[in-house]
Amino acid sequence: MAGQIPRQFIDDLLARTDIVELIDQRVPLKKAGSKNYAACCPFHNEKSPSFTVSPDKQFYHCFGCGAHGNAISFMMEFEQLEFVEAIEELAKQLHMEVPREQGKGPARPAAQADDYSLMQQAADFYQQQLQQHANGPTVQQYLQKRGLSPQTINDFQLGYAPDGWDGVLKQLSNGKPRAVREQLIELKLVNRNDNGREYDFFRDRLMFPIHDKRGRVIAFGGRILNDGQPKYLNSPETRLFHKGRELYGLYQVRQQPGHLKQVLVVEGYMDVVALAEHDIRFAVACLGTATTSDQMHTLFRYSPKVICCYDGDRAGRDAAWRALQNALPQLKDGVELNFVFLPDGEDPDSLVQKEGKAAFLARLEQALPLSQYLFEHLLQEFDANTDGGKSALMVKGSELIKQIPSSFYQETLQQKLNNLLGRASERLKPVSNRPQARPAPASIKMTPMRRAIALLLQTPELVNVMPHAPELASADIPGINLLLAVQQHLLDKPGLTTAQLLEYWRDLPEHAILLKLAAWQHQIEPEQLSAEFLDTFHSIEDQYLQQRLEALERKDKLKQLTQTEQREYVLLLKALKSKKPRPAS
Repeated sequence: MAGQIPRQFIDDLLARTDIVELIDQRVPLKKAGSKNYAACCPFHNEKSPSFTVSPDKQFYHCFGCGAHGNAISFMMEFEQLEFVEAIEELAKQLHMEVPREQGKGPARPAAQADDYSLMQQAADFYQQQLQQHANGPTVQQYLQKRGLSPQTINDFQLGYAPDGWDGVLKQLSNGKPRAVREQLIELKLVNRNDNGREYDFFRDRLMFPIHDKRGRVIAFGGRILNDGQPKYLNSPETRLFHKGRELYGLYQVRQQPGHLKQVLVVEGYMDVVALAEHDIRFAVACLGTATTSDQMHTLFRYSPKVICCYDGDRAGRDAAWRALQNALPQLKDGVELNFVFLPDGEDPDSLVQKEGKAAFLARLEQALPLSQYLFEHLLQEFDANTDGGKSALMVKGSELIKQIPSSFYQETLQQKLNNLLGRASERLKPVSNRPQARPAPASIKMTPMRRAIALLLQTPELVNVMPHAPELASADIPGINLLLAVQQHLLDKPGLTTAQLLEYWRDLPEHAILLKLAAWQHQIEPEQLSAEFLDTFHSIEDQYLQQRLEALERKDKLKQLTQTEQREYVLLLKALKSKKPRPAS
């Protein structure tokens, strides 16, 4: 992967990226000590902050689960991106164009590279058609009825699929190779019937582009403008679009300034757009399915509070219950899940137009907390006044509670369940906590070599005091070549940060140990670093000299020393005898 993108560009990208600012936009950080910042780790469940970010190193590390890395690593793990995608996203935020080297590294599949371009071209075509048909009676009446302003229409890139058989097909394939028509079919923009006729998948519909987390168009939803069926037509799944993982409007929500304090989950595209029109800009919609566990996982990554908003009818409550069950495995400490049920016959779109912003927000303030909705639903299903009902309630309730990783939620819900059953909590088998998402990191044994590499990696300026000793390359000391390689990188490119250094080894076996050494806490005062480093380095030199002396002694016993080696042998004996023993590192 790295061969595609010039190394110098990656260095520049990391140099221009402030990892504190990058992470703080996603995980609110607080100052911890004189230099670092801290937060509860976004990668595992914890109550007290053990996730630290170092602006000096441009490096993050969690002492609880061991997650660590630079800005690229964070984007890959937090945003669930591949390496190249993380580079592209960081570059986009800095308004940098990602260059490509020719003929190096594996090529990106051509179809994949063009997919996003074709989807954006389709979105542009639909937007142009909306502008051209905006004065048409059907489109105009619908937009006026919904009260959508030009700004909101533009923010969500709404469009119109014309009432013809092959508008988008002609627009995107005329004059192009046959392969483009096949690609349009694969992306579900065009259909082909049994007779081989090709025609647009969306026709005479108001179009809602669906964006991924990076803002790329990956699918569409289309609403019919007359009495036809289906009312909403959604893109089928493709290689770009997996509806159980995506959320309509999430990209727009994340463009809002500041931290995302809460997210409102609604059922329809128009609900999201109508709420935004009334300046409620934290709503997202599921894509024709109940909120999935993957979607809940995504939501809790971006906000500590999720509110699910559903119609008050049976279908709405069934959808809410499925959403609750899918959310349970994602309920770590520090997050909150609430539920709002709307009056019969109302949806967020209709209600916000009737009541306005303030009244709608007031409804959200009255949302049911998870615990209340959970037991209200269970008590409707099981009769707690009978022994059989109590038994079934205990089994079902305990089964649900066990799925929750948060010890707080487990203890709270278990106590409520005990109270409903009328049994003392100590008589019930306690719910065992689920294991953390990651095992606790194993401590690393610090040898003098690892200590030297760690100090040099964490404080690259130490290269200015490190002796030049190329002869050490022949030493039989594990890690010596890595130490010398780090030194050479710093000599070749003065000013590299810890984050930039680590990137050189991303795809190499040494990367894992370097990450651990970069996270090691040395507890050495800044003014003592140079002396400590030199002392450690000299102990490595002593180890090499001892090895060399022993090798010469073996040759001396065999009478195989040359004159030059004889002189070296005598000098080594004198040098090592005159040295004072060094304390163990």
